[in-house]
Amino acid sequence: MTVAVAEPRTLRFAGGLMPRVESLLGRLSRVGNSAFFSPTMFPWVRRIEAWYPAVRGELLNLFDSGVRVPGFEEISDDQRKLSNDRGWKTFFLLGYGARFEENIALCPATWAAVRQVPGLTTAFFSILEPGKRLPMHRGPYKGVLRYHLGVLVPDDERLCGIEVAGQRRHWREGHSLIFDDSFPHSAWNLSDEVRVVLFIDFARPLPFPANLVNRLFLKLIARSGYVQEAKANYRKWRASGG
Repeated sequence: MTVAVAEPRTLRFAGGLMPRVESLLGRLSRVGNSAFFSPTMFPWVRRIEAWYPAVRGELLNLFDSGVRVPGFEEISDDQRKLSNDRGWKTFFLLGYGARFEENIALCPATWAAVRQVPGLTTAFFSILEPGKRLPMHRGPYKGVLRYHLGVLVPDDERLCGIEVAGQRRHWREGHSLIFDDSFPHSAWNLSDEVRVVLFIDFARPLPFPANLVNRLFLKLIARSGYVQEAKANYRKWRASGG
């Protein structure tokens, strides 16, 4: 199986060290090293789900207002390995510490919800257009876990799902999925409806001092060319009128 890897350039300097670092993170993880995690392991999940009606309302307001939303590849060049047809769109609130203030202003309830997450690094609405597939790939760094809140899910959920390390799951509106995106995974929306999740990355729970090392790596990512280029691309996209 060929796995495309969207890797932050900062971490490339670590070379052969990264597999050992990620192996250590998996062994030390306070929540284990599985592909999927029970939402009950994270007390803040109930608080996020309680915000679901408000989050959904803000998303629908965005759609009704005709707000422009870029394809992910228009913001992050690395995502061209996964999508180049604007079938995967992203409405960013936060990206490795970079706040998207104009988007936050449009979604105050969603912003209040995501701030409930300890170790929050990234938050955005992830939009899969009808018929869109994301090929098998892996995330850049095992030091974060990924959270999805189903916001808009096609009526036939069987046509829309995610596979992580050979395990399949389906989104449900108002419900949560948590997984380790460093495992190979793919996603698809084979319906004729749009699929939207609130997409959050957060620091993997680790004991001291591993949590401090992880925090350092996350800061390096935030300062990397990978993130800085995405910020510059977003500014260019807005300036161009989308």
